[in-house]
Amino acid sequence: METRRALVTGAASGIGAACARRLAADGVQVIAVDYDADGLAELVTPGIEPLQADLSDLDGLSKLPTDIDILVNNAGVQQVAPVEQFPPERFGYILRLMLESPFRLIRQSLPYMYGRGWGRVVNISSVHGLRASPFKAAYVAAKHGLEGLSKVVALEGAAHGVTSNCVNPAYVRTPLVTAQLADQAATHGLTEAEVLDKVLLEPVAVKRLIEPAEVAELVALLCGPSSASLTGSSLVLDGGWTAH
Repeated sequence: METRRALVTGAASGIGAACARRLAADGVQVIAVDYDADGLAELVTPGIEPLQADLSDLDGLSKLPTDIDILVNNAGVQQVAPVEQFPPERFGYILRLMLESPFRLIRQSLPYMYGRGWGRVVNISSVHGLRASPFKAAYVAAKHGLEGLSKVVALEGAAHGVTSNCVNPAYVRTPLVTAQLADQAATHGLTEAEVLDKVLLEPVAVKRLIEPAEVAELVALLCGPSSASLTGSSLVLDGGWTAH
């Protein structure tokens, strides 16, 4: 893996930071991309190069490195609101950041991967790429779209040694989920502790938040030497949510 170069989006915290550190531990040279410059500064270690960028600026994505062997699409945000109250501009922003941006990054990275005869595209999806929840129209739509995009890339990339997969965690202990507690509390008229127990953890059998490092381990598996035939899949890390 010492010859591999990866680009990880949303890398300043949470799942993205864990993925960057985990890949770097395997010897991968990691480009950590995020809008949060302060968060990136805390991430800097040997093998990790920080790069500040606004991933919702679709035209600006062409300035990011394309000579990469591994692409981890992780950047994301959340908005909690009923459909009839969901701000249209926020819906568009979320789909731009979480679906069109991954498409653009994949599109501009594939020629290099094809030329090398090896590549790994890992899309951090969600259990919400497989299941819906109320009040999350944009997030659920984006993740469902990412699932389809990932499978198309898997079919097209197979002949070139490129795999494409999704990782589908339930709620992970990240700043994004922490912020949801307050939003959901206001929406449901509950305390934040009640939201955690009665909303976030209600559908799962394993009653705890997932740690970012657990997601990063699956990402490392998908990028490792045993993953050549593992493509077009959604690796579910949901504490039993989809077992219902």
